Amino acid sequence: MHAAQRRLALLKMLSLLGVVLTVGVILLGAWTRLVDAGLGCPDWPGCYGALVVPDEGRALAHTPEAPLESAKAWMEMIHRYVASSLGLLVIALVVLGRPLRRRADYPWRLSLGLLALILVQGAFGAFTVTLRLWPQVVTLHLLGGLGVMLVFLWLHLRLRRCASGSLAPGGVAAPRRALTPLWGLAAFLLVVQLALGGWVSSNYAGIACQGFPTCNGEWWSGLDWSEGFHLTQSVGPNYLHGQLHAEARSAIQVGHRLGALALGVAILALLLCYWRETAMRPWLGALGLAYGVQFSLGVANVLLWLPLWLALLHTAGAVALVLSLALASWRWRCLAPASTTTQQSSLQKKEWLHV
Repeated sequence: MHAAQRRLALLKMLSLLGVVLTVGVILLGAWTRLVDAGLGCPDWPGCYGALVVPDEGRALAHTPEAPLESAKAWMEMIHRYVASSLGLLVIALVVLGRPLRRRADYPWRLSLGLLALILVQGAFGAFTVTLRLWPQVVTLHLLGGLGVMLVFLWLHLRLRRCASGSLAPGGVAAPRRALTPLWGLAAFLLVVQLALGGWVSSNYAGIACQGFPTCNGEWWSGLDWSEGFHLTQSVGPNYLHGQLHAEARSAIQVGHRLGALALGVAILALLLCYWRETAMRPWLGALGLAYGVQFSLGVANVLLWLPLWLALLHTAGAVALVLSLALASWRWRCLAPASTTTQQSSLQKKEWLHV
């Protein structure tokens, strides 16, 4: 195998490992939040000034106002260790990919973008602790983790295309279909819904509503929208367990439900518009299934009062939804444009007639 091909094979493997590892980091972060371990270590990047969780005496001497809870501290540090390994993996991808940066089809700028994103995500990890779980930062940290996963996936798909040498004659990239506005709308609504989910979690509004589809027996009354979505909350209080009153949390929960409804309509529209394309059916089916499972998990969390394992599955469902939409949109772009397909069919027909 040629040296460049061996390097590409290694980069493909590392980028796929990055997707898997990022999913692990997201789920570890969700579990850390669910068991109230987000401030298990009151400082950053160490824990009570140490690289590993110290004993109770050292912790008390370092931060006497934050008593050590060893299990929570270890949960937080394990999350940090795995997230740090993700950063090292991105650096390895950039270093190993540098010799290929002049290839026309190599995603060099995407690799650099991933490095910049992982640095920003690391900063948000620090702010999550130093700003005492400020909901704005916690929500952005969740979106950043999903963004890192998505860029890893896109990098992997680009590397696969690069390794396959799928260039048209003359070194020009094969034609790709542009995403239609409907794909853009679905992607936008998914981002909004993920942000709403992060806002629910960071404000501890997961069980603010009893019952479904109504909220505490009401459809609309008893909701404080202005306070629930007041984005300029003061920085400084400890936001562990939240600071908002019940009506504000109920408004956040209802907002998340409305976001789920809007996203469902957009995904249904994608299925109805593009199901006729046979090559798209497995990907659209996976997208529809991911949405259906995620919606069911959300309802179950409300009805069963947010058991920890089910809440973690709901986060995993969000990950699956992001991956399925990304893969479906990639498949859409990779299919030959309709005009190209028609021209090829016409050419084949003429060749057959001349035989």
